[in-house]
Amino acid sequence: MVDLFGNYWEEMLSRQPQRIRAAYLALDGEAQQAVLAHLRRMTSEPDWHPAQVESATIALQVINELND
Repeated sequence: MVDLFGNYWEEMLSRQPQRIRAAYLALDGEAQQAVLAHLRRMTSEPDWHPAQVESATIALQVINELND
C-alpha cells in the first residue's frame, strides 16, 4: 500500500499526467476509490482554494482517461 501522506498528494496534484498516473496506479483498488472520492470532494465542495480545485480537476481527468 502506498503511503497517502508525504509527497503522494504532491504527485497527485502536480498537474502532470505522467506523475498523476504513476501515483494513482501505485494504489490498490480500495485506496484508488478513496483518492477518487477525495478528488471529487475537492472539485465540488466550497472552501477549497481555486488552485487546489484546478489541480484536482486535472487529476480526475487523467484518471478518467485511464478508466476509458
